[in-house]
Amino acid sequence: MRLWLKIANVVGYQMVWLCCVAGAGQGVAWLGPVASLVFVLGMLAFGGKARDDLRLLVLALPVGFALDSAFAYSGWLRYAQAWPWVDAAPLWIWAVWAAFAMTLNHSMAFLRYRPGLSALLGFVGGPLAYFSAAGAFDAVDFIAPVPWVIAALAIGWALALPSTFWIDTFLSRHKRAQAHS
Repeated sequence: MRLWLKIANVVGYQMVWLCCVAGAGQGVAWLGPVASLVFVLGMLAFGGKARDDLRLLVLALPVGFALDSAFAYSGWLRYAQAWPWVDAAPLWIWAVWAAFAMTLNHSMAFLRYRPGLSALLGFVGGPLAYFSAAGAFDAVDFIAPVPWVIAALAIGWALALPSTFWIDTFLSRHKRAQAHS
């Protein structure tokens, strides 16, 4: 992959994340989904892996919705701009997950066959993103004791990231095997 594309992928994702959490925290929750849509369409058009990216998008969105909705439903986290549901992941969280899915075949592709490293990144990076969104942007409130929420987020992300790669790899290999039959 060309270096410029990896850099654009990292920078683009970070910009989407910032638009999502800052927008939600400041009451302009539409900003994140718009930024995410532009990023996703850009990666599909210019990333060179549209089919693989779409498969990951379809896979990552339910994973993200389930993970973040579990925290909302349990009352451990409260999301700013909780639309369209209060007890589930809001639209701007979906936007973060859609953009995140676009990193998995690009800037984070090196993690695909390294489940330990991807679990470690999820364990550290997942909670750090929520903690930053809460502390700097007021996009998330920790309702349960912060150490408990951080620990649960760490476990959730440590499972979600390598599992997403594993399922995607399985689906990709299965589809290739069918094509060669």
